Amino acid sequence: MTVPASWHSHIYFDASSHDRAAAVLDAMQAHFPAEAGIIYGRLHHKPVGPHPDFSIQLEYSHAQFADVMAWLAQNRDGLTIFSHPNTGDSDAAQLRDHRDHAVWMGAVRPLKLSRFGGVDQRQM
Repeated sequence: MTVPASWHSHIYFDASSHDRAAAVLDAMQAHFPAEAGIIYGRLHHKPVGPHPDFSIQLEYSHAQFADVMAWLAQNRDGLTIFSHPNTGDSDAAQLRDHRDHAVWMGAVRPLKLSRFGGVDQRQM
């Protein structure tokens, strides 16, 4: 098993759930302050990268995985969370991380995997 260098979690939202996403982000920043080492991305109001929805990216260490995932599971307010390890920078590693090693909370969404050399997923 490859121990991931870090993890990303993406909080998905749309125009109608923007306020809930912002509230989840604010609550998470209060629970895990800056000194916790979590890198908080901004609210993307359009799909970016392989993501089909608006999103907020969180980056955290492998050692923080259990704490972050437990917090998200209990505080996501019905939003979909997509999480994946970061095991390498190559397209092959990113494809595996996004397709084969992903953890979903809520509705599974179709990712645009062609950017990593894979096949785009269809709506599930």
